[in-house]
Amino acid sequence: MSPKSKKVLLLLVTAVVLIGLYILIQLNMNALGYVLPARVRKVAVIILVGAAIGVSSLIFQTLTENHLLTPSVIGLDAVYLFLQTVIIFIFGAVSSLLMNTYINFFLSVALMVLFTLGLFKLVFRKNTSVYFILLFGLVMGTCFQSLSSFMHMVMNPDDFLMLQDRLFASFNTVNEKLLILCAVLIGLLLILVYRRSHELDVLSLGKIHAVNLGLDVDKLTRSMLLIVAILVSISTALVGPITFLGIIVCNITYQFIRTYEHKLLIVCTILISVITLLIGQMMTQYIFDGTTEITIMINFVGGLYFIYLLFKEGAHD
Repeated sequence: MSPKSKKVLLLLVTAVVLIGLYILIQLNMNALGYVLPARVRKVAVIILVGAAIGVSSLIFQTLTENHLLTPSVIGLDAVYLFLQTVIIFIFGAVSSLLMNTYINFFLSVALMVLFTLGLFKLVFRKNTSVYFILLFGLVMGTCFQSLSSFMHMVMNPDDFLMLQDRLFASFNTVNEKLLILCAVLIGLLLILVYRRSHELDVLSLGKIHAVNLGLDVDKLTRSMLLIVAILVSISTALVGPITFLGIIVCNITYQFIRTYEHKLLIVCTILISVITLLIGQMMTQYIFDGTTEITIMINFVGGLYFIYLLFKEGAHD
């Protein structure tokens, strides 16, 4: 067995052990029929969300040729919160757009995909600086957060309480009706990405080299951007925004596996995402007794790590 295969196996064993620990720790045998299915369902959501965020961030970094960028970092989380705020502000908390699980889900995904694709066109304009993209994302995120905050101030208190559940990522409030649908969509997209991973290997050499090797870079970029937009939209609509997860897991993957072969990178990214989310969820549930949300912990650690990466990249210039 090669060293890289051993590393993948190590990650797989770690993920399986953590899943077992999460399911079995403090398991109430008197309420086994309720607690066990609930924990298994949370594990399924963690796997789906981890896979979607990790792979979408990996693809995005390959397309942009930069390890500092992820779809969430350039402001997409703020867009999701703004859309949810607008829906509740205009139609109210009892509107069918909000109360109907499928309508709200598909509306959120559709709007996020349209906005994401429009934003990504800016990213792939010629001569667009990475730092300009980061600055634009910061300004855009601040703008949408300000608009959302304004609507929060004038919103009906009952509607605001309903909105609060959507402001933070949580694996405790996932609607199980969406679980199978999301699993099918994410599974199909991951299979498609895995089958085209060799094209991403070529693209990672650089766009000029990829073109010289016969790769249709524009076609690949458009198709991969659509996949990224759908994955980000599904994961955000499913549990809410987790801004810095992609930054953490992708850069840890690069350091851990040290390869440009995307078949291995995809698998390792998914496993590291699942491990990270499981550790965060276990700390939230068993150490902090549910007094905090997993998104706060991940964004705190990820924000510090992002600042470290910015200084590290600047030191190499």
